[in-house]
Amino acid sequence: MKKLLFTSIAAVSLLMAEAQLKTPAPSTTQTIKQDFGLGTIELSYSRPGMKGRKIFGDLVPFGNVWRTGANNATLITFSDAVTIGDKKVPAGKYGLLSIPDKNNWILIITKQLDVTSPAAYKQESDVARVEVKTMKMGEKVETFTMQFADVKPTSCELHIMWENTAVALPITTDVDGKVMAQIDNLMNKDNRPYFNAAMYYMDNGKDLNQALTWFDKAVELNPSAFWIHHQRANCLAKLGKKAEAKAAAEKSKELAAAAKNGDYVTLNEKLLAELNK
Repeated sequence: MKKLLFTSIAAVSLLMAEAQLKTPAPSTTQTIKQDFGLGTIELSYSRPGMKGRKIFGDLVPFGNVWRTGANNATLITFSDAVTIGDKKVPAGKYGLLSIPDKNNWILIITKQLDVTSPAAYKQESDVARVEVKTMKMGEKVETFTMQFADVKPTSCELHIMWENTAVALPITTDVDGKVMAQIDNLMNKDNRPYFNAAMYYMDNGKDLNQALTWFDKAVELNPSAFWIHHQRANCLAKLGKKAEAKAAAEKSKELAAAAKNGDYVTLNEKLLAELNK
């Protein structure tokens, strides 16, 4: 009896030891977070490998809903509203699905957060549905990869790459209305963001004369800030006021040299060279 009990305990102990064994996942999970507009986009997905297999049209059949990864459902979270295709997508967490084909894919943003097989997919839960063309890559991508690319203040692309196929999902957001509302509000406060407001106006094709007024005020508040003088020079150059732009660039260069900031010395030298053409 004692021998049987000892054998049972030993067997249980062995099973417990095996249950604690940790090995690498065949398809690792990756979570990436991208600043975008005034908010962020977060993507979580699993990354299977080719492992000598034929992928699209075989392992991943053409014409079927795919979880766009392995293991669990692929999830994408927008902190602010975005536009995908012609559809407004409110802030929130969504599933990212795809229907691969040889020349075109359908990319789907869905309210469903648990789709891991075609049978679980419900088209009525779609929030956005976009058809995109496939791109042939020169070199094969062994591990399934997604990344944000061509990131600009109001647009970016989600690139999906595996084997020698790539597709891109375009994403846009409207920030101008929000930024302009902030500027209007903050310009009525004591601590006014003159420099940042001026930079936004200059970088986004708005009233350059208003931007210059704000650069002037920013210089008054911080006369030794060489970076403000430099951007004021850029603004003057855009307005066609070459003589004033040169004077501002020379002042910025002098202040940058005193602060031992070689980068801004170089920037001003390049601007002066352009103004002297």
